[in-house]
Amino acid sequence: MQQGSASNGAQRLEVTVAGDEGSARLDRVLAVRLHELSRSRLKALILAGSVTLKNAVIRDPAYHVTSGDTITIDVPEAIAAEPEGEDIALDIVYEDDDIIVIDKPRGLVVHPAAGHETGTLVNALIAHCGASLSGIGGVRRPGIVHRLDKDTTGLMVAAKNDRAHASLTAQFADHGRTGAMRRGYMAFVWDLPNRQRGTVDAPIDRHPFAREKMAVRQSGRQAITHWQIQESFAGSDGKPVAALLACHLETGRTHQIRVHLAHIGHPLLGDAVYGPHFKTKAGHLGPRSQAALAALGRQALHAYLLALEHPRTGAVLEWISDLPEDLTLLRDLLRATQ
Repeated sequence: MQQGSASNGAQRLEVTVAGDEGSARLDRVLAVRLHELSRSRLKALILAGSVTLKNAVIRDPAYHVTSGDTITIDVPEAIAAEPEGEDIALDIVYEDDDIIVIDKPRGLVVHPAAGHETGTLVNALIAHCGASLSGIGGVRRPGIVHRLDKDTTGLMVAAKNDRAHASLTAQFADHGRTGAMRRGYMAFVWDLPNRQRGTVDAPIDRHPFAREKMAVRQSGRQAITHWQIQESFAGSDGKPVAALLACHLETGRTHQIRVHLAHIGHPLLGDAVYGPHFKTKAGHLGPRSQAALAALGRQALHAYLLALEHPRTGAVLEWISDLPEDLTLLRDLLRATQ
């Protein structure tokens, strides 16, 4: 493969079809040979007329190439990111040329959306990474492959180039079934489950009436959450009133842990969306615990564990995040029954 760079940042790539690639599809040959570009990006370039063979533009991704063919790919400079970068402080746990791992604070929205057009994690990453971001999908932006709710804290990873984006997307889709990917959460829930560990295997879909919520529905997509009790907390009457669970995901649905734990009768402390009927449970807490829960103002959920295979080296990397200050205070007061 030959590669050149034009003055405006555009690139011209050339690929010569090998003998064992004869009669293969154009898009498949390019995907195998050009790891730095995602398959979706390559398909978009083909459809846009940026791929030529024998001085003829080839717009069909399924075009069958011939051994010895020289394919030319003109990759335009990535356009400026939308939205724009903003100087927002980030707690960076790890960073290299391919990925960045951050410990997300409460209140930080991941993607710009209605009501949150600015001040998001995407804005912050665009500003922080700057020119190091690749033109993922033709736009210079970070590759967000998973999300945390606005008020859920903890570990998140983002890709800084097409190759890393493709690798992380595949790993998150697999969710550790065959690879090293693991995601773990600490969840403070109401009441004490009647066994030490368990699995919730219940499909999740949009709520039929409250469209801002998710719900367990047979029409939904498969969702699997594994949980295990880490600690139990007694109320002012000495009876179990809450527990700390470690949860691990086998799938990644919107609000999955919140929906699943509420489904089995153990909603998260502070979850006004999925646990409003448990508000009276706070009356069983000590006065200081009640005050800490009221001040929390969010669901008591923290993404404490993230493990994955590095997109370039294949090394298995793992990060652990301690409970943030607000959840540490809540845990300490629950322990003391105060």
